[in-house]
Amino acid sequence: MNALLDATLKHLAALVSYDTRNPPREIGTGGIFDYLRDNLPGFDVTVTDFGAGAVNLYAVRGTPKYLFNVHLDTVPDSPHWTQNPHELTVTADRAIGLGACDIKGAAAALVAVANATSGDMALLLSTDEEANDARCIDGFLKTKPKYDAIIVAEPTKGEAVLAHRGIHSVQMRFKGKAGHASGEQKASDSALHQVIRWGAAALDFVAAQSHERFGGLTGLRFNIGKVEGGIKANVIAPTGDVRFGFRPLPSMDADRMLETFRTLVEPHPIEYGETFRGDSLPAGDTATAETRRLAARDLADELGIPVGNAVDFWTEAALFSAAGYTSFVYGPGDIAQAHSADEWVALDQLQHYAQTIYGMIDRGQS
Repeated sequence: MNALLDATLKHLAALVSYDTRNPPREIGTGGIFDYLRDNLPGFDVTVTDFGAGAVNLYAVRGTPKYLFNVHLDTVPDSPHWTQNPHELTVTADRAIGLGACDIKGAAAALVAVANATSGDMALLLSTDEEANDARCIDGFLKTKPKYDAIIVAEPTKGEAVLAHRGIHSVQMRFKGKAGHASGEQKASDSALHQVIRWGAAALDFVAAQSHERFGGLTGLRFNIGKVEGGIKANVIAPTGDVRFGFRPLPSMDADRMLETFRTLVEPHPIEYGETFRGDSLPAGDTATAETRRLAARDLADELGIPVGNAVDFWTEAALFSAAGYTSFVYGPGDIAQAHSADEWVALDQLQHYAQTIYGMIDRGQS
């Protein structure tokens, strides 16, 4: 191992030891943030608490052109872990611990680089990504920071990801009229019958989008995640509640799609609204998205970061793109290990990421 990887693993062991599971959204301004304050000498550090476990640490040294963003919160550990998830284990080829892949490994590498260099550098470390609650990034963007680009760390196997799907979560309710189920029913009597007809129409609509493409991604991702309603088999269901999600391509009009889903069947749902919205990367209409994608590609080429394929998972890079910044996703680790039991990140990817960032800071490219 080289010195930079050794330092990265030292910091990663510390970061993994702090419980930043989200939920339960109980992250405060101490703990992991005290550690980071102590290990970012020479930086102007600001910690902001937005409530409900959403905390930002913004650290700046000099006048950097680029901002590195990493989320420090993790998903809860599952019962299938075979070791203490908050104790880092290092083997010959991997580092194992909760958040090691998603994405404390990148945060540890950035802290290691910060201590091994003296060049201009800016970090935004946040804790609400896993909550599907954009308080941290939204709060930061309100300060209108001036950067040429934002590089967001997520597990991309050391490649720059320029495009990914958006994500929209929706909750809706259909209304019927309770009654005895022995008689003839009109289409609008049972709320659950309305739900079933809506579901069939939604699946047909999604299938019709299979030919749509953008940046290597194809079609529309869609899932009906939860259905509730009804009383018993011989009672007409008075209400039917549905939670569904869809993940559009950057070239798709999400607002138009939301209205299409709302009006697929008659009668329309009596309640309908998004519970979470994340734009695609790049954000904007088709022309704007392509212009932003090309700008991100040029920057990745300039920095010597290989460009990878577009991905299906969502990241907060889309929030920065929607605010007008050139933004791409770049970090160590494979999304296949994220959120898994005995989560791990490959040591060679950690080392390569740390060395790449070191080169940027050391050459004054940041």
